[in-house]
Amino acid sequence: MASAADIGHGKVVFARCASCHLVAANAKPTIGPNLFGLVGRRAGTQAGFNYSQSMKSVGFNWTEDQLDAFLTAPAQIVPGSRMPAQAMPNQTDREDVIAYLATLK
Repeated sequence: MASAADIGHGKVVFARCASCHLVAANAKPTIGPNLFGLVGRRAGTQAGFNYSQSMKSVGFNWTEDQLDAFLTAPAQIVPGSRMPAQAMPNQTDREDVIAYLATLK
């Protein structure tokens, strides 16, 4: 997925998410969890963030494919999640945001 993605565009699209999510190393979570290092991390495990029970119990790691599914239909992938955001219906936007997040390690 990331090979054809536009990371610069992903950073621009991510600005929609920045009101709830930080993407800085060692930043404390705010309204939502810090997404720095998200790709590969187990869902619902960032220290210091109060996740919903449904997010804590989903049992998967955030892969690019899992992020794509979640951003397409958050409530279907993690029913009961407290993330209020709507789905990201545009496939190019999703791919680019995911590629951007994958660079944050």
